[in-house]
Amino acid sequence: MARQLVSEQTTTEYFKELVEEALTEQHLQAGDLTEYYLVNLLCQYVRPDSRADHLEQAEPLAFRLGRALETGGSEQRARLRSLGDFSLFMSGFFSDSFRRSLVDVDYYKSMGEYAYGSLSRSDDDAFAEVFAELARKFVGYMDVLSDISERTALTSSADVLRLYEKWLRTGSARDGRRLIERGVLPNESIGKRFLQ
Repeated sequence: MARQLVSEQTTTEYFKELVEEALTEQHLQAGDLTEYYLVNLLCQYVRPDSRADHLEQAEPLAFRLGRALETGGSEQRARLRSLGDFSLFMSGFFSDSFRRSLVDVDYYKSMGEYAYGSLSRSDDDAFAEVFAELARKFVGYMDVLSDISERTALTSSADVLRLYEKWLRTGSARDGRRLIERGVLPNESIGKRFLQ
């Protein structure tokens, strides 16, 4: 009998495996629910037409945040969650595309941290602890998604200068290691004064 060359895996199983590998690679501890949340987030973005907020995603994040803060209750929480999820996914999977836009990865990082931080302050939300962890370790989880993005070849290769800019903006340990692998020693004393 010939060995089966293609394994049959659900999307969830596939992303669970990738998330576990990326967490190990990034030396990042994640709670079980947070790991589940990341897997679910990836599954949702594989089928973007299944997300109810796909039309809002073309709108600037600041407008989305403003509209969320104008509302209350479950609508506000849904909007903040959508904003946090979108910020995390975009900054993890497509941060290289920001070089051609008016905002950069640090903007998405700030918006995601704020959205998740706001969601974490609700005692009656079963995911409050998950949101707190996502806010606190946003850059780490962004790196996990970046690692998955590279493994699945959904991004273009970043040039060293762009990688350095991203490292300066976020302080990502993963990007720092990637710079060292390419023979560039990251220097924090430069700060952000050279960023445009």
